[in-house]
Amino acid sequence: PMQILTYLDGVVKVEETELKPRLGFLYPVLTHNISVFINSTRESDSGQYMCTVNVVDDVTSTGKNVGVINLTVLVPPATPTCQLHGDPAVGANVTLSCSSEKGKPSPIYQWHRTAPTLQVFFPPAQDQVKGTLKLTNLSLDMAGVYVCMAENQAGSAECSVILEV
Repeated sequence: PMQILTYLDGVVKVEETELKPRLGFLYPVLTHNISVFINSTRESDSGQYMCTVNVVDDVTSTGKNVGVINLTVLVPPATPTCQLHGDPAVGANVTLSCSSEKGKPSPIYQWHRTAPTLQVFFPPAQDQVKGTLKLTNLSLDMAGVYVCMAENQAGSAECSVILEV
């Protein structure tokens, strides 16, 4: 545990941490609402935060004046990388892959084919966790633009690959 913010004898003190320029009490402490704010949140701000209130001459047992909250900072997926694996010849099999380096929680991946031949894909051809799409027994009419969307609760990003059979 690391102390990051205190209010004692009418003085607010923000400790020397990476949070210092981004942290403070949301309201004046005397309003009895001791909510805090964290500006410009980062993934590294995720963790458990504890609020301890010590009242002068309070005889309650230790631990009664403690509040705990877990903070998870969500991160939208970074722009993914789309790749074609295999030889895209008629009758062959290829795998399209899609991978995003960042994202919290881990993104799910959804492949689709764009106009003029719109197409969506389902398991087992598509693996939404791994970001792969397996195309088997290629034919000339399977050529086109395939788009992968990486998505989580914080946002989405996409990439595409052109399949020339």
